[in-house]
Amino acid sequence: MGSRFDDFDEKREEKIRKAFKERDWNEIKSTDSWVIFKVISEFVEGFEKLSKIGPCVSVFGSARTSPEHPHYIMAEEISAKLVRHGYGVITGGGPGIMEAANKGASSENGKSVGLCIKLPFESKGNIYIDPDKMIMFDYFFVRKVMFTKYSQGFIVLPGGFGTLDELFEAFTLIQTIKIGRFPIVLVGKEFWGGLIAWIKDTLLQKYNYINAEDLNLFYLVDDATEAVKVIDEFYSKYLLTPNY
Repeated sequence: MGSRFDDFDEKREEKIRKAFKERDWNEIKSTDSWVIFKVISEFVEGFEKLSKIGPCVSVFGSARTSPEHPHYIMAEEISAKLVRHGYGVITGGGPGIMEAANKGASSENGKSVGLCIKLPFESKGNIYIDPDKMIMFDYFFVRKVMFTKYSQGFIVLPGGFGTLDELFEAFTLIQTIKIGRFPIVLVGKEFWGGLIAWIKDTLLQKYNYINAEDLNLFYLVDDATEAVKVIDEFYSKYLLTPNY
């Protein structure tokens, strides 16, 4: 049986060859103009669909997590609790942790948002997203704006490169005061412990590449009740409004 990754090398080589291909000015202008309009259309759709969703929390984690895995079950429980506490849930719309979070929100009749990305191995959103709150993106950077603009907090479960990318994007935007200082909750002390130790020992103590105050940008918890409690306690002091 063939793997879904069988043609990845071919596609990667095609992109490299295309990057070095000489193009005349008319071709460059027409291609770039199309990209500009496509990017604008994605921003417009995102703003229109998400501008009135109310307070929401983004839940991140691996797309590879099976429904039987404790992380999947944890994500589902966290999202159900978030809805019961008055929040909607935003995910990347895919399988795994994202599906679990949308499922948990849907089970409590809460707002279940899916910001999907077109990938070779993910072509549609999971079935637990509200039909009127699913958006399909071509561009990661547009999708990231939607996450940070309409989220009142991030809950980050174990995941891979994509999850780490979203986590450090949030760190950077808060550190540089580009968005409000909303809570970032890391779920799973065993999973995140090594990364946090590296941040403290290497980034801070050995190289001084971050400030000690940056360690206060996140919370580390181990269960659903703790995760939702962080969000509740943080926003008991603030009005629930978008970050931009």
